[in-house]
Amino acid sequence: MKTLLRPAVSLFVLLTVVTGIVYPLTVTGIAKFAFPNATEGSLIVKDGKAVGSRLIGQNFTDPKYFWGRPSATGPMPYNASGSGGSNQGPLSPALSDAVKGRIEALKAADPDNKLPIPADLVNASASGLDPHISPEAAAYQVARVASLRHLPPADLKVLVSQHTEGRQWGVLGEPRVNVLQLNIALDALR
Repeated sequence: MKTLLRPAVSLFVLLTVVTGIVYPLTVTGIAKFAFPNATEGSLIVKDGKAVGSRLIGQNFTDPKYFWGRPSATGPMPYNASGSGGSNQGPLSPALSDAVKGRIEALKAADPDNKLPIPADLVNASASGLDPHISPEAAAYQVARVASLRHLPPADLKVLVSQHTEGRQWGVLGEPRVNVLQLNIALDALR
């Protein structure tokens, strides 16, 4: 029995050290060296304090700010521990009611806006955490934000343009605007 037990325990200890300590520390060290910002959560720091992440949306409801995509996480919007879509199909009455409510909220916040409402302002993303909106969704909100902040709309259009990120590597995805970064820059306009 001892002849079988000793090699088994030795192998168990060796593999525990290699796979439980050496490998994770090596991978973490390489990641921290190669991708330092991402390994720290891609945090956005303002005045020495972390205010959010570039990768997770935040719930802006004040009409003086640009609003992001609706979040399907519940019960709290943009809850990273509850990431996931609503799984409601295009014929779902619940989805239809949610979209109608979002359209009504956008119209109530800016009743004079006659532009077509971009889809990403009324439909949640698959993860429910998307921090980006399309440049069209940001442009849709310029008049409301400019009016409430008493700023020229042209200044906000420039700000949106400055915060529009292009396609990744020039070919992947669509142009997008990070809502948190845009709203931080908006607060800095004062």
